[in-house]
Amino acid sequence: VQLVESGGGLVQPGGSLRLSCAASGFTFRRYGMSWYRQAPVKERDLVATIPSGGGRPTYVDSVKGRFTISRDNAKNTAFLQMSSLKPEDAAVYYCQSSAPWGQEYWGQGTQVTVSS
Repeated sequence: VQLVESGGGLVQPGGSLRLSCAASGFTFRRYGMSWYRQAPVKERDLVATIPSGGGRPTYVDSVKGRFTISRDNAKNTAFLQMSSLKPEDAAVYYCQSSAPWGQEYWGQGTQVTVSS
């Protein structure tokens, strides 16, 4: 089983990034997908979730209207489109898959830095 994030990097405030999470080794379409983030000396926090059935995504209030989570079940990939980035969005971003029966998998994380 693997979840591999990519797309992180350095961006100026107000800029955009698109994170990808490529999954393998499990039945991707049966799992809900989430993005979490963890800034230095802070806890890992949930950012966004998209259900396994492609239902309505949910977001933490601080990213609503700026971030969009999506998934492509044919490509076993989840995405996080981030726009209007702020310095406080800087963190390591992790993708997570979660099954209805409780199985979870995590990626290794990708760094997002927002700075001028």
